[in-house]
Amino acid sequence: MDESPAPNRREFIHVAAGTTAAVCLGGCSLSSSDRLMMTGSRQSGAAMDRSSWSQLASLALEKVKRGGCLYGDIRLMESRNQSLRAEDRRIANINERFDSGFGVRALYQGAWGFAASSHFSEEEVERTAAKAVEVARASHLLMKSPVTLADEPIHVDKVVTRYRIDPFEVSLDDKAELLLRVSDVLHKHKSIIRSDGFLWMQRDIKLFASTEGTKLDFDLMAIGGSFGATAKRGDDYQSRNYIVPFYRTGYEHLDKYDMLSHADRIAEQAIEKVQASQPSPGKYDLVLDPAHLALTIHESCGHPSELDRALGYEANYAGTSFLTPEKLGNFQYGSRHVNLMADNTRSGHMASTGYDDDGVAGQRWPIVERGIFRGYSTSREVAGAIGEKRSRGSCRADSWASVPIVRIANVGLEPGIESLDSLLADVKDGIYIEGRGSFSIDQKRYNFQFGGDAFWEIKNGRRGRMLKNVVYNGITPEFWNSCDGVGNRETWREYGFITCGKGQPGQSGWMTHAASPARFRQINVIDPKA
Repeated sequence: MDESPAPNRREFIHVAAGTTAAVCLGGCSLSSSDRLMMTGSRQSGAAMDRSSWSQLASLALEKVKRGGCLYGDIRLMESRNQSLRAEDRRIANINERFDSGFGVRALYQGAWGFAASSHFSEEEVERTAAKAVEVARASHLLMKSPVTLADEPIHVDKVVTRYRIDPFEVSLDDKAELLLRVSDVLHKHKSIIRSDGFLWMQRDIKLFASTEGTKLDFDLMAIGGSFGATAKRGDDYQSRNYIVPFYRTGYEHLDKYDMLSHADRIAEQAIEKVQASQPSPGKYDLVLDPAHLALTIHESCGHPSELDRALGYEANYAGTSFLTPEKLGNFQYGSRHVNLMADNTRSGHMASTGYDDDGVAGQRWPIVERGIFRGYSTSREVAGAIGEKRSRGSCRADSWASVPIVRIANVGLEPGIESLDSLLADVKDGIYIEGRGSFSIDQKRYNFQFGGDAFWEIKNGRRGRMLKNVVYNGITPEFWNSCDGVGNRETWREYGFITCGKGQPGQSGWMTHAASPARFRQINVIDPKA
């Protein structure tokens, strides 16, 4: 049979852009086995006229008040998400998603009710608000202890992410071309057998209004990405990854991290890693880089300092916390070098949205100060349980259809006075670890095990040969008390998260963890295959 000439890369990308639109509108999927494979998906309907949102919010809140509720709020929201994935010198997936709807909360005599809908009409808004009141009244019949909301001033404000280049105005051609060029560089190295790349961006437009008079408009943007390479030697496979941290800004963020300029290094280190030796199990001094510490902070400090966990709210699902309320203000969580600050005011960080989904303004506060446990992430519902008169502003939902819950703040390790060289110089026998790897941690966030992405031997104060398969374990307060040095402000880096799982039904939380490199003494390194 006749065969048409194979299209070039640019033609394939144009085909992808066209079929993405078709998939989003028609619900079908198309694929090619050549340089490009793609699928697409869509949720809810087309972009709507938001000029009626204020009126719809007023209708909902009036319905809540007429239902006898002393408090209620509504979040009307529209989200657009786009992601591209590359695999082995082809675009494997392009996904464009649009989602819109609203959720109403009602508080009746100390009991919550919630209802949500994706249909924007006066009748539907009133029906949904009435359903929230009905649920609250039913919940009141079974309530053991009433909810009391911490006070919060009335806010009327607008929050807009600052950016120069709207990522949704950048063509799919250019985005796909970037991933393919990175992949081409990775595969120039003969030992690289697999590669991947990822770009992700989302815009959320939201209106929050409450019966107390708070009214907040949001226009929030976020972007991030990554790529990685896998090398093979015999029956061993090792990977190395590069992260463009998730951040609240525009497409210019990708220029700052310049994925293409790092591709050769990542490929070379993947090859070096697969040829490396595995360290013998034993006690080592560890120097951990900021990308690695971001995950350690998230799991061993962020989650245990969520107050709802400490109060036992998720005991039957994702666990509780060893940082129980009687430890507040007196527990030695870490050494004097450990200062962990929550900061939901820092521009660009993923939990810095101006206000949370309780309508509480973003704040900065200590979680751990000179090693002593000082504070929790809280909501208006739970703040009073520890005698606080105001929420810390850490109550967030991942969509209009989700109930807001306590989420980790932007928690970061404050800089110290060391340079990376000085941290290494005081290590006789140790390991330097970069990036994130596998991990596990118990339900109380007490016993843990962490891997990483890249590892180097430290001998007599100098970083030496590369290692592989490094995994260490420990107990959270013992680990943080072993910290005896933290890098300075020049070494401080920020890493965002968008897949923090919590809640029933499950939700994905967003936050940023920042750190400088830090040194930990005599940590137990194990054989991961034992």
